[in-house]
Amino acid sequence: MRERDAVVVGAGFAGLSAAQELHRAGCDVLVLEARGRVGGRAFTRFLPDGTQLDLGGQWISSGQLRISELVRRHGIATYPTPEYGSSVIDYDGEHLTALPDEVTALLRELDALCGHVPVKAPWTAADAVAWDRQTFATWLEATGAPEAARRYVGRVVSGGLLAGSPSETSLLETLFYLASGGGTAALLGFRGGAQETRVVGGAQEIAERMAADLPDGTVRLSEPVTGITHDHSGVRVTTTLGEYRAARAVIALPPVLAGSLRYDPPLSALRAGVLQHMTAGTALKVHAVYSEPFWRDEGLSGVSTSATGVLTETVDNTPPEAPRAVLTAFVYGDDAAHLRTRPHGERRESITRRLGELFSARAAEPEEFIEFDWLGQEWTRGCFSGHFTPGGWTAFGSALRLPEGALHWAGTETAVHGNGYFEGAVESGHRAAREVLHALGSHGDGAERPL
Repeated sequence: MRERDAVVVGAGFAGLSAAQELHRAGCDVLVLEARGRVGGRAFTRFLPDGTQLDLGGQWISSGQLRISELVRRHGIATYPTPEYGSSVIDYDGEHLTALPDEVTALLRELDALCGHVPVKAPWTAADAVAWDRQTFATWLEATGAPEAARRYVGRVVSGGLLAGSPSETSLLETLFYLASGGGTAALLGFRGGAQETRVVGGAQEIAERMAADLPDGTVRLSEPVTGITHDHSGVRVTTTLGEYRAARAVIALPPVLAGSLRYDPPLSALRAGVLQHMTAGTALKVHAVYSEPFWRDEGLSGVSTSATGVLTETVDNTPPEAPRAVLTAFVYGDDAAHLRTRPHGERRESITRRLGELFSARAAEPEEFIEFDWLGQEWTRGCFSGHFTPGGWTAFGSALRLPEGALHWAGTETAVHGNGYFEGAVESGHRAAREVLHALGSHGDGAERPL
């Protein structure tokens, strides 16, 4: 057993970004991943005919500089999210082509408020305590906006961005997330927004290129970490297959998984509070596959948002020159919780019936229907990302990114910019790597250090 400069736990975008930075600085680094693949919450699957499905995260944008640089560095091709026609805005049964004024007013009010949240330290905002005590749902109620507008904004913001319901997160958490991503227009938009661009070959391709860029043997797959012994002098990381020594460790896991590891000594109260008060999103993402993108012939883009119904939003997920077409639908909050209690056949019927209501009868009869529930995945336990519960930011936010002894924390949940996206994951990995390099006091020499 040799002592490395750093062990990284998790081979998602955060962990691989940290490992790349440490390797470039000359450090001897090891990446341990529980799954049999890299990519974390990015997972690309191809159907037998070659139809590409991104079962997890899938979008990047030109405004997300770090992930865009990774794509360029690794020579990965991209394409714009398909936009062939009009979007459907289902506003309590009425199909609109533009947002109602009362919805636009609510979104503008949110943008104005999030401008008062310091993204590096949300708990220091002047109204942080009051904003963290109330849920986003109670704030919406207090606006006095029409009920349909409140419901629509709650669904597209809390669901479409935070993967839950307005009653699950505080106003402060919601405002921080909006500020981190550049406001509602950037986060909810396609052209020029967070859903602007997709990756040829799928988002997982980026992670695979990142892993391939590391020396052979750096990334060890199918080796779950079970515990970490740590102090200021170093760490001993225990897995299902062995033990590894290092000067520092980067924990690049979703909070719900980081909190399930055994730490010796136990984590401090503040760190434990961070992990216990960050819950994972509970979205359901499903794919309906058709012989062709027939909605385009009907003048529709495949994009929809709804104030009611089981689906909050849909998108055309058909790659260029794909053998078949894909409509992807998202279910959030109470609707997702209810569907999980129903058999697969009932879930399919509920979702495809709604697709038919939004587009046409043909949409209700896909050739294939694929669902992948991240909440049920052992090494994820939820998506899109984790969020502080009400009161969490003001009680524990100051400890979110602080190292604990030889332990450093990464993951999109810890990001200042692009929180919840690949961009945030990469930012967090770079930050954790800088912390490790500073703690090592040098660039690392990769020397073997016998125990």
